[in-house]
Amino acid sequence: MGSVPTIAEVGERLSRTVSLDDDVARLRYVSGARRDALLRVGVPTVGALLHHMPHRYLDFSCVTDIARADVGDEATVVAVADRVQLKRPRPRMQVVEIFALDATGVMQVSFFRQPWIAEQVKEGDRIALSGKVTFGYGFKQMRAPLLEVLGPEDDSADFARILPVHPVAEGITVPWMRRIVSAALADAGDVCDFMPSQLLTGHRLMGEARALRAIHFPRTLAERDGARRRLAYDELLCLQLALVARQRIELRGIEPTCHVTSGPRMRSLLEQLPFALTDEQRQAADDILADMAAPRVMGRLLLGDVGTGKTVVAALALAAVADSATQAAMMAPTSVLARQYAERLGPLLDAAGISWGLVTGATAPEERAALAHGVADGTVTVVFGTTAVLSDDMDFSCLTLVVIDEQHRFGVGQRTRLRRKGAAADLLAMTATPIPRTLALSVYGDMSCSRICHRPCPGASIETHCIAPESLDLAFGAIREAVAVGHQAYVVCPLVDERDDGSELDDVPERERSGATGAHAATQVASDLSRTALSGLSLDLLTGRMGSQEKDEAMERFRAGRTDVLVSTTVIEVGVDVPNATVMLVFDADRFGLATLHQLRGRVGRGDSPGVVYLSCAARKGTPARRRLAALEATSDGLELAELDLRLRHEGEVLGYRQSGGPTLKASDLVADADLVEWAHEDARRIAEEDPTLSSDRLAPLAYEVTHRFGAYFEEVEQA
Repeated sequence: MGSVPTIAEVGERLSRTVSLDDDVARLRYVSGARRDALLRVGVPTVGALLHHMPHRYLDFSCVTDIARADVGDEATVVAVADRVQLKRPRPRMQVVEIFALDATGVMQVSFFRQPWIAEQVKEGDRIALSGKVTFGYGFKQMRAPLLEVLGPEDDSADFARILPVHPVAEGITVPWMRRIVSAALADAGDVCDFMPSQLLTGHRLMGEARALRAIHFPRTLAERDGARRRLAYDELLCLQLALVARQRIELRGIEPTCHVTSGPRMRSLLEQLPFALTDEQRQAADDILADMAAPRVMGRLLLGDVGTGKTVVAALALAAVADSATQAAMMAPTSVLARQYAERLGPLLDAAGISWGLVTGATAPEERAALAHGVADGTVTVVFGTTAVLSDDMDFSCLTLVVIDEQHRFGVGQRTRLRRKGAAADLLAMTATPIPRTLALSVYGDMSCSRICHRPCPGASIETHCIAPESLDLAFGAIREAVAVGHQAYVVCPLVDERDDGSELDDVPERERSGATGAHAATQVASDLSRTALSGLSLDLLTGRMGSQEKDEAMERFRAGRTDVLVSTTVIEVGVDVPNATVMLVFDADRFGLATLHQLRGRVGRGDSPGVVYLSCAARKGTPARRRLAALEATSDGLELAELDLRLRHEGEVLGYRQSGGPTLKASDLVADADLVEWAHEDARRIAEEDPTLSSDRLAPLAYEVTHRFGAYFEEVEQA
C-alpha cells in the first residue's frame, strides 16, 4: 500500500487541479509566449491540449548497440555525438554529418537540407537515432534517421520508449510540448468518461482517461492504435448525433409529404420507356420511391457513372410528384445540361401527361414570365433549369422534390436555397463521382445512398495515360489519327486566357501539383495548335466566359461534326454528349481534382468506338502529383476515386456550409475506420430513438460533449 499523503501534498495537488475548460495558461510551464504558441496551433484550453494528437511517433522502444545493428534492418541506437560537421559539397546542397559512438562501434549519420541540426546537436551530446542501417566507406550508416537529443540524466534503458511528436508552432519546441502535455495529463487527465459504459464494453473500447494517456505516451504501438480508435469513435458518434440534431432543427414544425408512388402517371411513364429497367436501376428507383412515400423528408444520394441510367431513375421520382399533385425542380450546373434533360425527359413527361418547363440564364423574358406564372399557380409540375431556378421570381406553389444533378458542381448554399423553396421538399442528389464532403455525408448517414454500378449497355472502353509535356506528340498523333477516320477530339485547358488566375479550379492541394508555372490557357492553345501541331484541322473554342448563345452555337457545331477538335475549359465536364468524340488531351492535369478529371474523361468513348485520354503533367514519376493521377490510370470506378479524393482533401466541414476545407475530424480516417462509422451510425440511431433530445441523466454527459464539439453549427442552422 502506498503512503497516506500529507495535508500539504493534498493541498498542492488540489492547487494544480484544472478542468478541461480552463485556459491553457493554467498549466505548468505555459508562460505568455508559450500560450501564444499554443493558440497558434489551435489549443486554447486544457481539453483542446489533451486532444491535440501527435502527428507521428519516434519508436525508441527497442535500443540496439551499434555493433548489433544489422545492415538492412531498422534499428534504434543511443550514442554520443563525437563529431558534428555542416558540409556544402555543391551549391545549394547542405549536409550535416555526425559520427556517433557507443561502447561497441561507430556510425556515420547524414542529414540532407537540414542545416539547423548542426546547431541542435553539439559534440558530446547523447543522441537517440532510429532508422535503416546501411554500409558505406567502412562505416555503418543512417541517412536522415529520426533524431532525439537526450538529457544528461537519461539512461539508455530508460529511454527505450515511444515518444510523441506533436504539431508545434514558433515559440514552442517538440520537447516542451511533451512536457506541457505530461503536466496536463497529471493535473487533468483523470477525466470523467462521458461515453455510456455499455457502448464501451460492447465495442471493447478503452476508457477516455486511459485513451488520452495512451495517445500521447503509449507503452506500445498497439496501445496507441487502441487509443486512437477510442478517440475516433468519440468523434464519429458525436458527429452522428449532431447530424441527427441538425436534421431535427431544420425540419422542426415541417410536415413531410407522403408521395403517391403507384399512380397513373407513374404507370404511363413506365409504359413509354423504350427499354426495361435493369435490376440495379429498379432497386435504386425502389429505394427512392420508398423514401418519398414514407412520412419523413428524404435525403438520398444516387451514385452512378456516366451511362448507368441515373436520369431515367430520376424521371420516376418526377412522375411520383405529378401523381401527388405537387411540384419538382431538377437543377443542372450548365444550361447545356439543363436543356439536354429537358430534351430527353420532356417527351416522356408529355406522353405521361406531366407539364414541365425550362429556365436558364438565356431564357427570354416573356417565356420566363410565363413559366414563373405557371410555377406560382401550380400548373407547371416539373421545372428543369440552372441556378436560374433559385431566382426570386420562381416561387413554387408546392415544391416537394428537389433533384440536383452533378451535385458536386453546386455549393452547399445553393442547394440549401433551392430546397427551401419547398420547406419539406425531398432531396435527390445525383453524381458520377462524389466529392469528399458528399461521400462523408453519405457514410455518416445524413444521406442514404443508392448506387448503380453497371451500364445497361457496356459501351466502349476508355484508356487513360499520364504523359510528360515532352511526349505531347503522342496525343497530337492520336488526335490526327482519330480525325482521319471521321472521329473528333477534345483539348482541355485549366485557364481561359492570360487574365485567368485559376481561382475557379478544384481545390487541389499545392503539394499535389507539379510545381510547374505557366498553366495553359484555352484561347492561346487554340490559336497555337491551329498553326502548329493540329494545323489543317478544324478547331473551335468553348469557355465559360462566352455568352450562352455563343457557347450553344460552338457546342452545336461540334455535335454536328463541323468541328474536328474542341478546345475548352472544364465547361465540358458535364452535359456534353458527342458519341463521335474518341480522344481527349488534358493540359496541366495535376491542377484538376480527381472528380473533375473523372467527369472529363467520361466525355469520350460514349459511342461504339473506344476512347483514349491523355493527361499531361510535368511532375516526375513517384511525386505526389503523379501518384494522384496514377489512380485515374488504374481505375475507372468513381467511388474508388472518391475514396482516394477523400484521403487527399479530407471530408470538408461535414456540418457546415462550406464545400471543402480542412478536416473536421482529427482522430478518424473515414476509409480505414469503416467499422467505427457503422457502429457510430447504429448507436446514434438507437440513442436518438430512445431519447431524441439526450435529456436523460444517463446521457447528459454525452449531450454536453456533442454540444461542446459541434454547438456552433446548431447556431448556424438556427440563423440560416
